[in-house]
Amino acid sequence: MVVPDAHKAPGTTVARPGGPAILGGFAAGELALYAMHPADALLAAVLATAAAFAVGLADDLRAMGGWFKPVALVAAAVPILAIGAYDTDLAFPLFGEVHIPVLYVGVVVAMMVVMGNTVNSIDVLNGVASGVMAISGAALAAALVVMGRHDAAAACAPIVGMSIALWRHHRSPSRVFPGDSGALALGCMYGAVAIHGGAEVVAAIIMLPAITNSFLFLSSMRRIIEHREAARPTRVLPDLRLEATGDARAPVTLVRLLLMGGPMTEPAIARAILRMSAFSACLGVATAAASQAVMA
Repeated sequence: MVVPDAHKAPGTTVARPGGPAILGGFAAGELALYAMHPADALLAAVLATAAAFAVGLADDLRAMGGWFKPVALVAAAVPILAIGAYDTDLAFPLFGEVHIPVLYVGVVVAMMVVMGNTVNSIDVLNGVASGVMAISGAALAAALVVMGRHDAAAACAPIVGMSIALWRHHRSPSRVFPGDSGALALGCMYGAVAIHGGAEVVAAIIMLPAITNSFLFLSSMRRIIEHREAARPTRVLPDLRLEATGDARAPVTLVRLLLMGGPMTEPAIARAILRMSAFSACLGVATAAASQAVMA
């Protein structure tokens, strides 16, 4: 399928969705790791990502309501819970671990729903979702190495490699969009590996800009809706720069806040978001390092 690129000249279309290639790349990498070092968590990550992909593909093929993805993404938690690929201790950096065997089921579900929808919400500009995932995957790998979870760190390699490969085709001018199937798969594969490594809080710190974007959208809308159902927060000027709209009905987003200083080109906005992502990535790795130092 092809869809219009809303931030380009009229008539510009882009291939969509890239979800099948994203799922294939991640699954190939994780299954190769499984062949070398069998671990149930790797299979759980692949199955969770496949479930998220299926949810997104349904939305790619037929536009669903706002509640569909948050509710349906619970299915991505099922493989992790069924296989038992998680630890019942939730690690809080600098404060230690809390043993919550029953409540941790909710943590797994929340991780899949939040991470999937978070990446989906940040996928609004060429090269942003793929770039954020490449940075976040590399930072999560570094944090897991610091934490001594080398097996989980290795599971990040397919995320980073696949995200970089995707970014080459997704950066401006984009030749392929991930679509909902790709964005949800990206978020859930990241969440599944974070659960495997017991680094849920660190993973959330690394993804702080994307999580903040989701929070801003939801808090300004006060309900769960699809982006296409909301008033547009930005508009394209004749010179193809973007500027924030003054529409009070439009959601508050990270892109809209960046444009409060004046119009910017799409690549410039993307670079600003990636710089924030890199800063949060460093913060997440530093948090993991500080936690290990305190425990030592």
